[in-house]
Amino acid sequence: MADISFICKRTAVSTKAVQPGKFHQLSVFDRAMESNHIRMVYYYRSQIDREPGEMTKILRERFAEMLTSYPIVTGRLHRNEKGHWMIKCNDAGVRMVEARAKGSVEEWLENVDSEKELKLAHWEEMFHRPYFWSTFYVQLTEFEEGGLAVGLSCTHLLADPISATVFVKAWADISLTGKMVKPPLFHPLPPRRPSNGDQNHNHHTQAVNFHKSSTNDSTTPNPVQHSTITLEFSDRMVRVCIAMAQSISSAPNEPSPSPFEALAGLFWVCVSRVKGKKNGLIDMSICSDMRKVLNLDQGFFGNCMVYSKVNGEGLRQVTLSKAAMAIRNVLEKIDIEAINDLIESLERKDDQTLSQINSHDLICAKLDHMDPYMAIFERGMELMRVSYYIKPVSENGQVLILPAPKGGDGPFSRMVMVTLAKDEVSKLCEDCHILHFSPTIRMGAKK
Repeated sequence: MADISFICKRTAVSTKAVQPGKFHQLSVFDRAMESNHIRMVYYYRSQIDREPGEMTKILRERFAEMLTSYPIVTGRLHRNEKGHWMIKCNDAGVRMVEARAKGSVEEWLENVDSEKELKLAHWEEMFHRPYFWSTFYVQLTEFEEGGLAVGLSCTHLLADPISATVFVKAWADISLTGKMVKPPLFHPLPPRRPSNGDQNHNHHTQAVNFHKSSTNDSTTPNPVQHSTITLEFSDRMVRVCIAMAQSISSAPNEPSPSPFEALAGLFWVCVSRVKGKKNGLIDMSICSDMRKVLNLDQGFFGNCMVYSKVNGEGLRQVTLSKAAMAIRNVLEKIDIEAINDLIESLERKDDQTLSQINSHDLICAKLDHMDPYMAIFERGMELMRVSYYIKPVSENGQVLILPAPKGGDGPFSRMVMVTLAKDEVSKLCEDCHILHFSPTIRMGAKK
């Protein structure tokens, strides 16, 4: 496993100037994610022999073309009259890093861990002059013996993982076909209903309570050295997990748990055990996309993922079926009324309070409905694997449930990235409930 050589860092700007005086106001969902950022790495195998730097040059040129449709990405952060962050669309550009790595992409993937992987997705924290700070960073790393890694990092303030995935897909579409299949949509969240004066109005508390409990807890967690493991579950094993998660007492016509509900329940139980929880489970918050609930197109650019708290203490019987059912019950209650209640609750908070959310519970993100493997930049390039990170990791860890590479061996196969304290990752790898489903270790631990 060889080192990475960083060649240069440049600023990529769009090929078409942005109209002067254009601003974009950020939503309350955007502002709630100010303290987080996203990092993604796409690994490609190429059947085309090119000179060193040739592919980087091609993708750099196509990136500039694509940026003409993303004036928010090339802009800079400013405060509006209320003191909230907004984007000044001044075409200041995106920072792009170019690098080389020894060996092949296949060799890299055989030996990679999260610490090494994050070197493929350059990121810089905001400094005291935000109007100079790039909110997005792209890194192109060519492997000397074949292969390419495309890294994207961005502030969660501007985009959630869905939007970041669509962003990479737009870049790939421009590179492959010369046109963007799904242009981004920049508009506010749908207007919410007027404040409900009905005293009998029952607020939908699952989404709201998580934010309240997080923002009211001002304790500072002790710094933890985290490690990430990536596990791939086959279609057959996920179906077995679903069957085990099906409650014996369920009604005959009740649908089976989804792959997400079954896997989220499995890891909720196992992580709780690894952390030494003897009675009940640790509290978990499910992060799920609300675009469909709000009747928004998948091209909506911004933040539209909501954290819904699942209370682990309330579970008397710690079983996979009980955990999966608790997750389903919470997700089923998140409808447009719940989202409206959440928006009302968040808009009563200032930005400093908003940015403190999502820091204590175990976080489980539902990302298996995305399809990052459609991002093909050139014929003859094969997308081998995609990794996602949402930083910083919450105090109790993070579970990301993702689609399997190239669809896996069937529609139910999934990839799961788990980030916990280093000693907890080792224990998780030895957990008999996880081992029962024979996952393939794709990254982390000792493969």
